[in-house]
Amino acid sequence: MVELCDDITGYCVNVGRVIGKLYSGEKGPTIIFTAGIHGNEPSGIFAIDRVFSMIESEKIKFKGSVYGLSGNLSALSLGERYLKSDLNRLWTYERMNSLKSKLNGNYVDDEREQVELFNEIQNILKTESGPFYFFDLHTTSSETNPFLTVNDCLVNRKFANLFPIPMILGIEEYLDGPLLSYINELGYVAFGFEGGSHNDHSSIDNHEAFILLSLVYSGSIRKKSIDYYKYYDRLAKTSHDSHEIFEIFYRFEIDDIGKFRMKPGFVNFQKIRKGTYIAKYNGVKIKAKESGRVFMPLYQNQGEDGFFLIREVNPFFLHLSARIRKMKLDRMLPLLPGVKWFDKEDGVLEVNTKIARFFARKFFHLFGYRAKSISQNKYLMRNREKASRSKDYENERFYQ
Repeated sequence: MVELCDDITGYCVNVGRVIGKLYSGEKGPTIIFTAGIHGNEPSGIFAIDRVFSMIESEKIKFKGSVYGLSGNLSALSLGERYLKSDLNRLWTYERMNSLKSKLNGNYVDDEREQVELFNEIQNILKTESGPFYFFDLHTTSSETNPFLTVNDCLVNRKFANLFPIPMILGIEEYLDGPLLSYINELGYVAFGFEGGSHNDHSSIDNHEAFILLSLVYSGSIRKKSIDYYKYYDRLAKTSHDSHEIFEIFYRFEIDDIGKFRMKPGFVNFQKIRKGTYIAKYNGVKIKAKESGRVFMPLYQNQGEDGFFLIREVNPFFLHLSARIRKMKLDRMLPLLPGVKWFDKEDGVLEVNTKIARFFARKFFHLFGYRAKSISQNKYLMRNREKASRSKDYENERFYQ
Protein backbone atom coordinates (compact mmCIF):
# COMPACT_ATOMS: atom_id res chain seq x y z
CA MET A 1 0.00 0.00 0.00
CA VAL A 2 1.10 3.55 -0.77
CA GLU A 3 -0.23 6.68 0.93
CA LEU A 4 -0.84 9.55 -1.50
CA CYS A 5 -1.78 13.05 -0.36
CA ASP A 6 -3.04 16.03 -2.34
CA ASP A 7 -0.82 18.95 -1.31
CA ILE A 8 -3.57 21.52 -1.85
CA THR A 9 -6.50 19.94 0.00
CA GLY A 10 -4.58 17.63 2.30
CA TYR A 11 -6.81 14.75 1.17
CA CYS A 12 -4.99 11.41 1.52
CA VAL A 13 -5.74 7.94 0.22
CA ASN A 14 -4.05 4.58 0.82
CA VAL A 15 -3.64 2.82 -2.51
CA GLY A 16 -2.93 -0.77 -3.48
CA ARG A 17 -3.05 -2.31 -6.94
CA VAL A 18 -6.85 -2.17 -6.82
CA ILE A 19 -8.06 1.32 -5.95
CA GLY A 20 -11.63 0.09 -5.78
CA LYS A 21 -14.23 -2.13 -7.42
CA LEU A 22 -17.99 -1.91 -7.62
CA TYR A 23 -20.35 -4.78 -8.48
CA SER A 24 -24.01 -4.09 -9.21
CA GLY A 25 -25.21 -7.65 -9.64
CA GLU A 26 -27.00 -6.45 -12.79
CA LYS A 27 -25.99 -7.22 -16.35
CA GLY A 28 -24.10 -4.31 -17.82
CA PRO A 29 -20.74 -3.02 -19.02
CA THR A 30 -17.39 -3.66 -17.39
CA ILE A 31 -15.45 -0.41 -17.05
CA ILE A 32 -11.79 -0.30 -16.04
CA PHE A 33 -10.02 2.94 -15.09
CA THR A 34 -6.24 2.90 -14.70
CA ALA A 35 -4.33 5.76 -13.08
CA GLY A 36 -0.82 6.45 -11.85
CA ILE A 37 0.88 4.59 -14.71
CA HIS A 38 3.36 7.42 -14.24
CA GLY A 39 4.27 8.01 -10.61
CA ASN A 40 4.17 11.81 -10.85
CA GLU A 41 0.55 11.74 -12.05
CA PRO A 42 -1.65 10.86 -9.03
CA SER A 43 -4.66 13.06 -9.94
CA GLY A 44 -6.55 10.18 -11.54
CA ILE A 45 -6.17 8.06 -8.41
CA PHE A 46 -7.70 10.78 -6.22
CA ALA A 47 -10.56 11.14 -8.72
CA ILE A 48 -11.28 7.40 -8.87
CA ASP A 49 -11.37 7.23 -5.07
CA ARG A 50 -13.66 10.26 -4.94
CA VAL A 51 -16.13 8.90 -7.52
CA PHE A 52 -16.27 5.41 -6.01
CA SER A 53 -16.92 6.93 -2.58
CA MET A 54 -19.67 9.13 -4.05
CA ILE A 55 -21.39 6.18 -5.75
CA GLU A 56 -21.37 4.20 -2.50
CA SER A 57 -22.32 7.01 -0.12
CA GLU A 58 -25.10 8.40 -2.34
CA LYS A 59 -26.24 4.88 -3.27
CA ILE A 60 -26.18 5.72 -6.98
CA LYS A 61 -27.66 2.85 -8.97
CA PHE A 62 -25.44 1.42 -11.69
CA LYS A 63 -25.22 -1.60 -13.98
CA GLY A 64 -22.32 -3.94 -14.56
CA SER A 65 -18.97 -3.62 -12.82
CA VAL A 66 -16.51 -0.77 -12.36
CA TYR A 67 -12.82 -1.15 -11.48
CA GLY A 68 -10.09 1.31 -10.53
CA LEU A 69 -6.51 0.05 -10.92
CA SER A 70 -3.28 1.79 -9.97
CA GLY A 71 -0.19 1.71 -12.16
CA ASN A 72 3.33 2.18 -10.87
CA LEU A 73 3.02 2.03 -7.08
CA SER A 74 6.77 2.21 -6.51
CA ALA A 75 7.09 5.34 -8.62
CA LEU A 76 3.97 6.84 -7.02
CA SER A 77 5.55 6.47 -3.58
CA LEU A 78 8.49 8.58 -4.79
CA GLY A 79 6.56 10.99 -6.99
CA GLU A 80 8.73 10.01 -9.98
CA ARG A 81 7.51 9.24 -13.50
CA TYR A 82 9.16 5.79 -13.32
CA LEU A 83 12.08 3.99 -11.67
CA LYS A 84 14.10 2.42 -14.50
CA SER A 85 11.64 1.94 -17.36
CA ASP A 86 8.53 3.86 -18.38
CA LEU A 87 5.62 1.58 -17.45
CA ASN A 88 3.62 3.07 -20.33
CA ARG A 89 6.20 1.93 -22.91
CA LEU A 90 6.45 -1.74 -21.92
CA TRP A 91 3.28 -3.23 -23.40
CA THR A 92 4.66 -4.60 -26.68
CA TYR A 93 3.95 -8.21 -27.64
CA GLU A 94 7.67 -9.00 -27.51
CA ARG A 95 7.95 -7.58 -24.01
CA MET A 96 4.80 -9.34 -22.82
CA ASN A 97 6.00 -12.69 -24.15
CA SER A 98 9.34 -12.15 -22.41
CA LEU A 99 7.61 -11.49 -19.09
CA LYS A 100 5.37 -14.53 -19.44
CA SER A 101 8.42 -16.74 -20.04
CA LYS A 102 9.96 -15.80 -16.66
CA LEU A 103 8.53 -18.79 -14.86
CA ASN A 104 10.53 -18.12 -11.70
CA GLY A 105 8.87 -14.72 -11.32
CA ASN A 106 12.24 -13.00 -10.89
CA TYR A 107 10.98 -9.58 -11.96
CA VAL A 108 12.65 -6.25 -11.25
CA ASP A 109 11.22 -2.83 -10.46
CA ASP A 110 8.87 -1.70 -13.24
CA GLU A 111 8.52 -5.28 -14.55
CA ARG A 112 6.93 -6.32 -11.27
CA GLU A 113 4.47 -3.44 -11.50
CA GLN A 114 3.59 -4.42 -15.06
CA VAL A 115 3.05 -8.10 -14.22
CA GLU A 116 0.78 -7.27 -11.29
CA LEU A 117 -1.28 -4.86 -13.39
CA PHE A 118 -1.41 -7.35 -16.27
CA ASN A 119 -2.65 -10.10 -13.93
CA GLU A 120 -5.43 -7.86 -12.60
CA ILE A 121 -6.56 -7.00 -16.13
CA GLN A 122 -6.48 -10.65 -17.20
CA ASN A 123 -8.52 -11.66 -14.17
CA ILE A 124 -11.17 -9.05 -15.03
CA LEU A 125 -11.33 -10.22 -18.65
CA LYS A 126 -11.74 -13.83 -17.52
CA THR A 127 -14.39 -13.24 -14.86
CA GLU A 128 -16.50 -10.48 -16.44
CA SER A 129 -18.66 -10.71 -19.56
CA GLY A 130 -18.38 -7.17 -20.90
CA PRO A 131 -18.70 -5.21 -23.07
CA PHE A 132 -15.37 -3.86 -21.81
CA TYR A 133 -14.22 -0.24 -21.65
CA PHE A 134 -10.69 0.79 -20.63
CA PHE A 135 -9.70 4.36 -19.74
CA ASP A 136 -6.21 5.45 -18.72
CA LEU A 137 -5.98 8.67 -16.69
CA HIS A 138 -2.99 11.02 -17.04
CA THR A 139 -1.71 14.57 -16.58
CA THR A 140 1.01 16.50 -18.45
CA SER A 141 4.13 18.44 -17.47
CA SER A 142 3.00 21.51 -19.44
CA GLU A 143 -0.04 23.73 -19.04
CA THR A 144 -2.94 22.17 -20.91
CA ASN A 145 -6.67 21.85 -21.30
CA PRO A 146 -8.10 18.31 -21.04
CA PHE A 147 -7.96 16.11 -24.15
CA LEU A 148 -8.25 12.49 -25.29
CA THR A 149 -5.54 10.34 -26.90
CA VAL A 150 -7.23 7.80 -29.14
CA ASN A 151 -5.97 4.89 -31.23
CA ASP A 152 -7.67 5.28 -34.58
CA CYS A 153 -10.46 2.74 -34.95
CA LEU A 154 -14.12 3.58 -35.54
CA VAL A 155 -15.52 2.21 -32.27
CA ASN A 156 -12.98 4.28 -30.32
CA ARG A 157 -13.80 7.38 -32.36
CA LYS A 158 -17.54 6.98 -31.81
CA PHE A 159 -17.22 6.71 -28.05
CA ALA A 160 -14.57 9.42 -27.68
CA ASN A 161 -16.61 11.84 -29.77
CA LEU A 162 -19.24 11.97 -26.99
CA PHE A 163 -16.91 14.06 -24.81
CA PRO A 164 -16.77 17.87 -25.31
CA ILE A 165 -12.98 18.00 -25.53
CA PRO A 166 -10.38 17.60 -28.30
CA MET A 167 -9.43 14.16 -29.57
CA ILE A 168 -5.88 13.33 -30.70
CA LEU A 169 -5.47 10.51 -33.23
CA GLY A 170 -2.38 8.62 -34.30
CA ILE A 171 -0.22 8.45 -31.19
CA GLU A 172 0.21 4.70 -31.77
CA GLU A 173 2.36 5.48 -34.82
CA TYR A 174 4.90 7.31 -32.71
CA LEU A 175 5.01 5.42 -29.39
CA ASP A 176 5.87 1.78 -28.75
CA GLY A 177 4.29 -0.05 -25.86
CA PRO A 178 1.55 2.15 -24.31
CA LEU A 179 -0.86 0.15 -22.17
CA LEU A 180 -3.89 1.20 -24.19
CA SER A 181 -2.31 0.24 -27.52
CA TYR A 182 -1.99 -3.27 -26.09
CA ILE A 183 -5.63 -3.21 -24.97
CA ASN A 184 -6.71 -1.90 -28.39
CA GLU A 185 -4.93 -4.85 -30.01
CA LEU A 186 -7.26 -7.05 -27.94
CA GLY A 187 -10.14 -5.22 -29.63
CA TYR A 188 -11.72 -3.27 -26.79
CA VAL A 189 -12.75 0.38 -26.52
CA ALA A 190 -9.71 1.97 -24.90
CA PHE A 191 -8.29 5.49 -24.87
CA GLY A 192 -6.51 7.95 -22.64
CA PHE A 193 -7.73 11.05 -20.84
CA GLU A 194 -5.32 13.85 -19.98
CA GLY A 195 -6.99 15.88 -17.24
CA GLY A 196 -4.62 18.86 -17.07
CA SER A 197 -1.13 19.56 -15.78
CA HIS A 198 0.53 17.68 -12.91
CA ASN A 199 0.33 20.56 -10.47
CA ASP A 200 -3.09 21.96 -11.35
CA HIS A 201 -5.69 21.01 -8.72
CA SER A 202 -8.45 21.28 -11.33
CA SER A 203 -6.97 18.14 -12.92
CA ILE A 204 -8.64 16.07 -10.18
CA ASP A 205 -11.99 17.74 -10.86
CA ASN A 206 -11.56 17.15 -14.60
CA HIS A 207 -10.79 13.48 -14.03
CA GLU A 208 -13.86 13.19 -11.82
CA ALA A 209 -16.03 14.65 -14.59
CA PHE A 210 -14.52 12.32 -17.18
CA ILE A 211 -15.07 9.23 -15.02
CA LEU A 212 -18.73 10.07 -14.39
CA LEU A 213 -19.42 10.89 -18.05
CA SER A 214 -17.75 7.60 -19.04
CA LEU A 215 -20.11 5.73 -16.73
CA VAL A 216 -23.08 7.49 -18.33
CA TYR A 217 -21.96 6.95 -21.95
CA SER A 218 -21.17 3.28 -21.36
CA GLY A 219 -24.66 2.72 -19.96
CA SER A 220 -23.54 1.96 -16.41
CA ILE A 221 -25.40 4.87 -14.78
CA ARG A 222 -28.25 7.09 -15.98
CA LYS A 223 -27.87 10.79 -16.65
CA LYS A 224 -30.48 11.67 -14.06
CA SER A 225 -28.58 9.73 -11.37
CA ILE A 226 -25.93 12.46 -11.27
CA ASP A 227 -25.75 16.18 -11.99
CA TYR A 228 -24.87 15.33 -15.60
CA TYR A 229 -24.70 18.83 -17.09
CA LYS A 230 -22.51 20.04 -14.24
CA TYR A 231 -19.85 17.50 -15.20
CA TYR A 232 -20.37 17.89 -18.95
CA ASP A 233 -20.00 21.68 -18.69
CA ARG A 234 -16.94 21.31 -16.48
CA LEU A 235 -15.10 19.69 -19.37
CA ALA A 236 -16.74 21.72 -22.14
CA LYS A 237 -15.66 25.01 -20.56
CA THR A 238 -12.01 23.97 -20.47
CA SER A 239 -11.48 24.06 -24.22
CA HIS A 240 -11.96 26.35 -27.20
CA ASP A 241 -11.34 23.29 -29.40
CA SER A 242 -14.29 21.29 -28.10
CA HIS A 243 -15.06 18.27 -30.34
CA GLU A 244 -12.18 19.13 -32.69
CA ILE A 245 -10.04 16.23 -33.83
CA PHE A 246 -6.29 16.49 -34.35
CA GLU A 247 -3.65 14.16 -35.73
CA ILE A 248 -0.01 13.82 -34.73
CA PHE A 249 2.40 14.31 -37.64
CA TYR A 250 5.76 14.75 -35.88
CA ARG A 251 7.55 13.54 -32.76
CA PHE A 252 10.89 14.81 -31.48
CA GLU A 253 12.55 11.83 -29.82
CA ILE A 254 15.28 12.30 -27.23
CA ASP A 255 17.88 9.74 -26.14
CA ASP A 256 19.48 11.84 -23.40
CA ILE A 257 17.08 13.91 -21.28
CA GLY A 258 20.03 15.78 -19.79
CA LYS A 259 20.79 17.35 -23.17
CA PHE A 260 17.23 18.44 -23.93
CA ARG A 261 15.74 21.79 -22.96
CA MET A 262 12.28 22.84 -24.04
CA LYS A 263 12.04 26.57 -24.62
CA PRO A 264 10.03 27.97 -21.67
CA GLY A 265 6.47 29.14 -22.07
CA PHE A 266 4.90 26.71 -24.53
CA VAL A 267 1.44 25.40 -23.67
CA ASN A 268 -0.38 22.45 -25.16
CA PHE A 269 -2.18 23.13 -28.47
CA GLN A 270 -0.25 26.39 -28.98
CA LYS A 271 -0.17 27.36 -32.65
CA ILE A 272 3.28 27.77 -34.19
CA ARG A 273 4.65 28.62 -37.62
CA LYS A 274 7.29 26.80 -39.61
CA GLY A 275 10.72 27.82 -38.32
CA THR A 276 9.60 28.56 -34.74
CA TYR A 277 12.38 27.86 -32.21
CA ILE A 278 10.93 25.19 -29.91
CA ALA A 279 13.74 23.50 -28.01
CA LYS A 280 17.47 22.89 -27.76
CA TYR A 281 19.06 19.44 -27.97
CA ASN A 282 22.78 18.72 -27.78
CA GLY A 283 23.31 22.46 -27.94
CA VAL A 284 21.46 22.75 -31.27
CA LYS A 285 18.31 24.81 -31.67
CA ILE A 286 15.32 22.75 -32.80
CA LYS A 287 12.91 24.59 -35.09
CA ALA A 288 9.51 23.51 -36.39
CA LYS A 289 9.76 21.97 -39.86
CA GLU A 290 6.09 22.68 -40.51
CA SER A 291 3.37 24.90 -39.12
CA GLY A 292 0.99 23.26 -36.66
CA ARG A 293 0.42 23.10 -32.93
CA VAL A 294 2.79 22.09 -30.15
CA PHE A 295 1.57 19.00 -28.33
CA MET A 296 2.79 17.71 -24.95
CA PRO A 297 6.01 19.76 -24.65
CA LEU A 298 8.31 18.13 -22.10
CA TYR A 299 8.96 20.17 -18.97
CA GLN A 300 10.16 17.42 -16.61
CA ASN A 301 13.39 15.51 -16.05
CA GLN A 302 12.21 12.11 -17.30
CA GLY A 303 10.82 11.07 -20.66
CA GLU A 304 11.75 10.24 -24.24
CA ASP A 305 9.29 12.50 -26.08
CA GLY A 306 10.57 16.07 -26.36
CA PHE A 307 7.41 17.31 -28.04
CA PHE A 308 4.92 16.43 -30.75
CA LEU A 309 3.36 18.52 -33.51
CA ILE A 310 -0.31 18.12 -34.41
CA ARG A 311 -2.75 19.53 -36.95
CA GLU A 312 -6.52 19.58 -37.21
CA VAL A 313 -8.22 16.85 -39.24
CA ASN A 314 -10.82 17.96 -41.77
CA PRO A 315 -14.21 16.39 -40.82
CA PHE A 316 -14.73 15.45 -44.49
CA PHE A 317 -11.84 13.00 -44.33
CA LEU A 318 -13.11 11.52 -41.07
CA HIS A 319 -16.48 10.77 -42.67
CA LEU A 320 -14.76 9.48 -45.81
CA SER A 321 -12.52 7.14 -43.82
CA ALA A 322 -15.52 5.75 -41.94
CA ARG A 323 -17.26 4.87 -45.24
CA ILE A 324 -14.09 3.36 -46.70
CA ARG A 325 -13.53 1.18 -43.64
CA LYS A 326 -17.12 -0.02 -43.45
CA MET A 327 -16.91 -1.03 -47.12
CA LYS A 328 -13.61 -2.86 -46.41
CA LEU A 329 -11.95 -1.27 -49.43
CA ASP A 330 -8.53 -1.96 -47.94
CA ARG A 331 -8.70 -5.33 -49.70
CA MET A 332 -7.73 -3.46 -52.86
CA LEU A 333 -4.56 -1.90 -51.42
CA PRO A 334 -2.17 -4.77 -52.35
CA LEU A 335 -3.01 -4.05 -56.00
CA LEU A 336 -1.11 -0.77 -55.68
CA PRO A 337 2.57 -0.67 -56.73
CA GLY A 338 4.95 -1.16 -53.80
CA VAL A 339 2.20 -2.50 -51.51
CA LYS A 340 1.86 -6.15 -50.48
CA TRP A 341 0.52 -8.22 -47.61
CA PHE A 342 3.02 -8.81 -44.83
CA ASP A 343 0.46 -10.74 -42.76
CA LYS A 344 -2.98 -10.84 -44.37
CA GLU A 345 -4.62 -12.65 -41.46
CA ASP A 346 -3.55 -9.94 -39.00
CA GLY A 347 -4.21 -7.11 -41.45
CA VAL A 348 -0.59 -5.97 -41.86
CA LEU A 349 0.70 -4.44 -45.10
CA GLU A 350 4.29 -3.86 -46.16
CA VAL A 351 4.79 -0.62 -48.07
CA ASN A 352 7.94 0.13 -50.06
CA THR A 353 8.06 3.93 -50.09
CA LYS A 354 10.59 4.01 -52.95
CA ILE A 355 7.94 2.47 -55.19
CA ALA A 356 4.73 3.67 -53.50
CA ARG A 357 6.12 7.17 -53.03
CA PHE A 358 2.92 8.81 -54.25
CA PHE A 359 0.91 7.27 -51.42
CA ALA A 360 1.49 9.22 -48.21
CA ARG A 361 0.70 7.92 -44.74
CA LYS A 362 -2.47 10.01 -44.73
CA PHE A 363 -3.75 7.96 -47.66
CA PHE A 364 -3.42 4.72 -45.67
CA HIS A 365 -4.96 6.38 -42.61
CA LEU A 366 -8.23 6.64 -44.55
CA PHE A 367 -8.33 2.84 -44.78
CA GLY A 368 -7.59 2.41 -41.07
CA TYR A 369 -3.87 1.69 -41.31
CA ARG A 370 -1.16 3.12 -39.09
CA ALA A 371 2.55 2.85 -39.83
CA LYS A 372 5.61 1.52 -38.07
CA SER A 373 8.95 2.04 -39.82
CA ILE A 374 11.07 -1.11 -40.30
CA SER A 375 13.76 0.43 -42.53
CA GLN A 376 14.53 3.65 -44.33
CA ASN A 377 12.27 2.76 -47.25
CA LYS A 378 9.76 0.33 -45.77
CA TYR A 379 6.78 0.57 -43.44
CA LEU A 380 4.58 -2.01 -41.84
CA MET A 381 1.01 -0.71 -41.88
CA ARG A 382 -1.36 -2.31 -39.36
CA ASN A 383 -5.13 -2.18 -39.82
CA ARG A 384 -6.65 -0.69 -36.67
CA GLU A 385 -10.09 -2.11 -37.53
CA LYS A 386 -8.90 -5.71 -37.86
CA ALA A 387 -8.67 -6.36 -34.12
CA SER A 388 -11.68 -4.25 -33.17
CA ARG A 389 -14.48 -6.14 -31.41
CA SER A 390 -17.08 -3.79 -32.85
CA LYS A 391 -19.75 -6.51 -32.65
CA ASP A 392 -19.42 -6.41 -28.85
CA TYR A 393 -20.69 -2.82 -28.96
CA GLU A 394 -23.20 -2.88 -31.82
CA ASN A 395 -26.17 -2.92 -29.42
CA GLU A 396 -24.76 -0.19 -27.18
CA ARG A 397 -26.46 3.19 -27.38
CA PHE A 398 -23.32 5.13 -28.35
CA TYR A 399 -22.73 2.87 -31.36
CA GLN A 400 -26.17 3.25 -32.92
